[in-house]
Amino acid sequence: MADERLIVAIGRIERALSRVEKLATAPANAPDAELADRHERLKKETLDAIRGIDQLLSGAN
Repeated sequence: MADERLIVAIGRIERALSRVEKLATAPANAPDAELADRHERLKKETLDAIRGIDQLLSGAN
């Protein structure tokens, strides 16, 4: 049973390494302005949500 789990884990690691190697050798994509904008909006929304959670937690004490 442990041998089977080890074999499965090794297989997963090998597949992950294969994906990493594939990405490492792939040509870099040009910067995407829309993606950068979406990323900034997501960061802002995430910070706002964390601040809201902090406020809720501080009011609970």
